[in-house]
This record gives sequence, C-alpha cells and structure tokens, in this order.
Amino acid sequence: MQPHQLNPAIEPQFDAVTDYILNHLGSNVPLVEKIGHYIVSGGGKRLRPLLVLLSANACGYQGEQHIPLAAVIEFIHTATLLHDDVVDNSDLRRGNATANAKWGNAPSVLVGDFLHSRSFQLMVDIGRLEIMQVISNATTIIAEGEVMQLLNQRNPDTTEDAYMQVILGKTAMLFEAATEVGAILADAPPAEQEALRLYGRHLGIAFQIVDDLMDYLSDSETMGKNVGDDLAEGKATLPLIHAMRVGSEEERKLIRHAIREGGLDDLQPVLAIVQSTGAIDYTRDKARGELDKAIQALDALPSSSFRDTLITLAERALERTS
Repeated sequence: MQPHQLNPAIEPQFDAVTDYILNHLGSNVPLVEKIGHYIVSGGGKRLRPLLVLLSANACGYQGEQHIPLAAVIEFIHTATLLHDDVVDNSDLRRGNATANAKWGNAPSVLVGDFLHSRSFQLMVDIGRLEIMQVISNATTIIAEGEVMQLLNQRNPDTTEDAYMQVILGKTAMLFEAATEVGAILADAPPAEQEALRLYGRHLGIAFQIVDDLMDYLSDSETMGKNVGDDLAEGKATLPLIHAMRVGSEEERKLIRHAIREGGLDDLQPVLAIVQSTGAIDYTRDKARGELDKAIQALDALPSSSFRDTLITLAERALERTS
C-alpha cells in the first residue's frame, strides 16, 4: 500500500497534486519538459507533498491552496534529486536510469534549476509571505547540507554529530518545511505549527537514517539504487561511524581505507563488519528514537484521521529494515 492510500480522504487531493505537477511542467524548451516529466513520473512515494496535505488537513484546512503548495515541495525535492545525482555521479534512481545517465550532467543541472525556479513562481501565486520565508530558509539549509556532505566525502573522521548535521540539512529540512507550511496555510495555532514542524524534522531525520541503513541491508531491486552506493562514494554514514567506533583496530583500518578510497573493492568485508559490530541495530535504534519523537510531537494536535495517518507513516518508516 502506498502512503497516500492509508487515508481514503486524502487520495483525491493526492491525485489533484499529481495532476497539478504534470500540468505545470510546461516549458518553451522541449528538453526541459522532457526531462521534467521523466524525473517526476519516475516513481517514488511523493511523501513530502503528502505531508503537506496531511498537515493542512490535520489543522482543519478547508481551502484549495494546499494542492499547489504540495506541488511546490515536490518540485523542490525533484530539483535536489537531479542535482544530487550529478554530484554523486549516480546512474540509478528508483530503479530507473538517472536523468544525468540519459541526457548528461549539464541538462540535468539546468532542468533542476528550472524546477527550483518554477517552485518559487508557484509560491508567489499562493501569496503567503510566511510560507515563502519557511521554504526559502529550508532551501538554503538544504544547499548547505549538501555542501557539508561533499566536504565530508572520503573523510573517515566524520563524527556522528557531523553526520546528523548533514542529514538534518540535506533531508530533514524539506520534511520539516512540508509539515510546517501545511499548518501555516491552515492558520493553525502556534503550538500546532510547532508540533508539525518537529514532527517533520524528526521524521525526516529517521527517513535518511533508514535510507543510509538500507545501503548495508538490501539490494538494488528493493532500494531502487545500487547496493553499496554510499560506500562507493566514500560516505561515512551512521552504520560505518558506529562500526569504526566499536570495532577492532583492524576493522577500523579496513573501513577507514574503504571510505578514503571509495569504490566497492572492500564492500563484502565492510558488510561483515557492519553486521558483527551491531551497527545495524544501533542505526535502527537511532531511527526508532527519532520516530518516537515525531509521534510524540503530534500530541499537540486535535484527534483526526489525518493525525492518525501521520502517526502511521512514522510507525511504518522502519518496515524496510526488518
């Protein structure tokens, strides 16, 4: 079951967002529209726009502007995917060839810029300055998170705190913005806006931790990306950070070498170390802790089916790791 199918009341709104996205990909340049449609139609759960819809509804919103607002969030997310795949030199996304693998790096970057710009056009049409402030702040922090990740690449001395700072920026900030702007649009009381902001932040952190964990658990068919991509790119994610912290000197040296060199030559022994040092359970527990915080934040919201769906989304976030 897809996330939007958890609540029948949200499905028509979710379908309206999909239609809105596809109807606003138009461009006078055919390649822009072609790449835009390719990446937007390439699968994915569209969790971030769903969070906008659920948050607005959970705060009693009765209007229609949550549809374009959800599209804004998805356009920003899609732009970051196009840019990320170029930076990471990825060739697989959601089980499909990446845009940069099909059309090259330059078109992918430029179409990412187009989608980013289109998102701000739509925000102007919505006309809520507070929403623009939240989203513009989030996009700035997302860019900083990506740069921090780049600086940490192939750095085996990356600390857990530094890792958490990166994922807060590059992933959690858009989750946080999605839930917060839904509440702002609904003119929710400050306590409810803050509750949904915190929910989005902790859910986003957990989401990225789970994604990083999956790199050491799954396969390309399940993940939609190549196994060991993070290791190949020299990313010191939480499973490796913990394994280096508690492993033997020999194990620590092997992982440090693997991070510095990148590639997949050491993938199998690294996988074995991650398993033997308890890094899988440690990382899963960290994600679970963030999800608990997300669910707890929702105590400030009135009871509704939409609040229940937000709770269910958090509860389901660890399913892929079991």
